[in-house]
Amino acid sequence: MSAAAAVLCGLGTWLPPHAVTNDDLARELDTSDEWIRSRTGIGTRFIAAPSTATSDLAVEAGRRALKSAESDSVDAVVLATTTPDHPCPATAPLVAAQLGLGTVAAFDVGAVCTGFLYALATGAGLVAAGTAASVLVIGADTYSRILDPADRSTRAIFGDGAGAVVLRSGGADEPGALGTPVLGSDGTGSDLITVRSGGSRAPLHGVGAGAEGAVGAGDAVGQAGHADPYFRMAGKAVFRNAVERMADASLTAARRAGWEVTDIDRLVAHQANLRILHAVADRMRLPRRRCPVHLDQVGNTAAASIPLALAHAAATGHLAPGHRTLLTAFGGGLTWGACALRWPALTPM
Repeated sequence: MSAAAAVLCGLGTWLPPHAVTNDDLARELDTSDEWIRSRTGIGTRFIAAPSTATSDLAVEAGRRALKSAESDSVDAVVLATTTPDHPCPATAPLVAAQLGLGTVAAFDVGAVCTGFLYALATGAGLVAAGTAASVLVIGADTYSRILDPADRSTRAIFGDGAGAVVLRSGGADEPGALGTPVLGSDGTGSDLITVRSGGSRAPLHGVGAGAEGAVGAGDAVGQAGHADPYFRMAGKAVFRNAVERMADASLTAARRAGWEVTDIDRLVAHQANLRILHAVADRMRLPRRRCPVHLDQVGNTAAASIPLALAHAAATGHLAPGHRTLLTAFGGGLTWGACALRWPALTPM
C-alpha cells in the first residue's frame, strides 16, 4: 500500500489587536513612513501585549483552524516558533492542552522563518507514517520580545502573529494534498540571522562576568562584555541567500509536482520584504501578480507569515480553489523550503 497523503483541510489565523504604524515608529526612532515603505513595503505590524505569550496566539489560531476544518480533535500538534513561552519545556504541549486536545503528541520545531514549512513537512510525515490521521500545524511568533528597541531596521520589519492549518490523511490526487516537500539548510551561514545570547553557547547568566558558564561565548558577547539577547540580521547577505534559495527550492518543488513555471498560479512566499518577494518571482520568471502580498498590513511575522498570507489571499479572492500553489520560505539556520499543492475549497477562520 502507498503511504497516505497529507491533505490541508483547515486554516485559521490570529493577530494581536494592537497595530503599530510606520508613523508610530517614527515617533520613537529615526525613521519615517517613506523610509520603511521604500525599503520593505511594510506599512503596519501588530504587537502582542506584555501579558500575551506565543502560546496565546497559537491557541487562538489553532482553535480557528480546527473550526475551519470542522473538527474538534487531532492526533498531533506541531508548533513552529522561534519565540517559545520558555526555553524549557516546549510550547506545543501547553497549546494542545489549552485547546482541549488531550494527551496527543505535541512538540516544537525551530527553523526560524522557514519553521512553518518544516512543521508542515513534519506533519505530513506523521500522516504518511501512519502515526497520525490528522495533525494541527501552527506557526506562531512574538518577535517583538526579541527585538532591540533601538534597532529601527528590525523593529520596522517584524510583527507578531499566528497561523495554523489542519492536515488529514487522504489521497494524493485530492485538492489540498501536499506534494513532496523540498527542505534545505546551510549552517555555515548561521551567524547571518541570530539571537547570540541565551543558549548553551552563551547563557545569559554570567556572560561577561567571568563566570564559568560564559567560557566559549565568543562573538555572542559584545565589546563591552555584555550579553546580546536581541535578534540580529545581516540584511544584504540574507537578501541574496533568500532570493536564491526560495526561487531554487520553489522550482524544485514545482518539478516534483510535474509543473512548469507557467503552470504555477500562485507563489505564496514567506513575507519577509517586498523587494525579496519581487526578486524571487523575477528569478523564477513568474509574473509578480501571482505572488500574494500581505506584509504591507502585518509585517514579517516569521513562522506565521505563510498561513497568514494564505488566509488573506483566500479571503480576498486572490487564491481560489484549484489554484496550483507553491509555498516557500527562508530563515535562520540558514534554512529554506518549498511545497506544492492544489488549493482546496475551505473557509479560513
